[in-house]
Amino acid sequence: MHALEVPTIAKVSKRLVPFLIVCYFVAYLDRVNVGFAALTMNQDLGLSQTAFGFGAGIFFIAYFIFEVPSNLLLERFGARKWIARIMLSWGILSGAMAFIPSIARATGLGNEHSFYLLRVLLGAAEAGFFPGIIFYLTLWFPAEYRARIVGYFMAAIPLSTVIGAPISGVLLYLHGGLGLAGWQWLFIIEAVPAILLSGVVFFYLTDRPAEAAWLAPDERNWLAGRLETERRHRESVHSYTVMQSLVNPRVIGLSLVYFGAVATNYGLSFFLPQIVKAFGLNTFLTTLVSAAPYVAGVIGMVWWGRRSDRLVERRFHAAFPLFVAAAGIAASTALDDPTLKMLALCVAGFGIFACLPVFWTLPTAFLSGAAAAAGIAVINSIGNLAGFAGPFAMGWIKDATGSYTGGLLLLAGLGVLAMGIVLMLGHDDTLERAPVAAE
Repeated sequence: MHALEVPTIAKVSKRLVPFLIVCYFVAYLDRVNVGFAALTMNQDLGLSQTAFGFGAGIFFIAYFIFEVPSNLLLERFGARKWIARIMLSWGILSGAMAFIPSIARATGLGNEHSFYLLRVLLGAAEAGFFPGIIFYLTLWFPAEYRARIVGYFMAAIPLSTVIGAPISGVLLYLHGGLGLAGWQWLFIIEAVPAILLSGVVFFYLTDRPAEAAWLAPDERNWLAGRLETERRHRESVHSYTVMQSLVNPRVIGLSLVYFGAVATNYGLSFFLPQIVKAFGLNTFLTTLVSAAPYVAGVIGMVWWGRRSDRLVERRFHAAFPLFVAAAGIAASTALDDPTLKMLALCVAGFGIFACLPVFWTLPTAFLSGAAAAAGIAVINSIGNLAGFAGPFAMGWIKDATGSYTGGLLLLAGLGVLAMGIVLMLGHDDTLERAPVAAE
């Protein structure tokens, strides 16, 4: 190990990771707070479960369409400017969700179609944020650190529910202030941080190590050299253009894996508050209990990602959590006791989130440069189509059968399918190791 490695990685981690966690926390909260708003919003707007599931999921259709162009623009113009633009636009549109009745009256679209429209616009605005950050992290961290770093960053997903769920529950009680319902205040208040953070991003982030005035010259040189060595090593084995990365069979295979992983996440996330509400709890207790699987998810993300880095093993560490997620979701359908059902969903939460940081080491091991930006965006965009399919299927099956059982079993099946593809694709661990001579 080079003498500069530990202090340099520590300094970069301290500078970037906590801030990016906060940004993604806000992003994810604005993406899924519609699930908590639904506890009272659906009745106010006259939305059926099918309509809500369609609207919650249609976000990801626009997200899919704009994902690759957005990530390529980030690679061209730099993360600092592009991520600031993304956060400002999604903050404004997330806040606009509070005014669906007014928009419906002004446009004549009606509540349901106004809901759909804003979710589409929100998806277009946020496209590129997550894959952009994953790509950005590859510009700052050597491969052997990526599972734990991505795990820390993505811990914002379950944390946004652990912390955001009770906050959302409290905001739902702000009914009547300025003539607005609680769910409207929820959207307004939770949109403000994104708008404020967009300005901070513009002045705080540094695009690449060579530009980092906050690193000592020898630290900058070591980090830039280490990352360049890894890039040359990857490209000596596989060198892809942007177009080649878009149609690469391995990229497509990983997209299907991510589709299954995302389906288990969003299918559960958007409907978990309503599943828990059926236990007979009030609104605040519903949001509190709904956070339990995400506490398990935080533990899974951080611990499992660190374990994967320590053992330098990716294939099993990506596949096994998918099995755990599927088993937990399936078991929850066979349990009527609320405590046992929540225990099964906590097991599922551990598996759902433990998989994610390890998964993102798979594409970044063989893609680099603009091809990495494009490939990561393709995987994320195709995978996130499950964010549409999962909630829509859950809502449709609930309306058709009166039960969430069929929808949950569908999610479990997609998790098993994703696990099988990971095992079939395999992984070459040597692609993540820079030649020793380069040190």
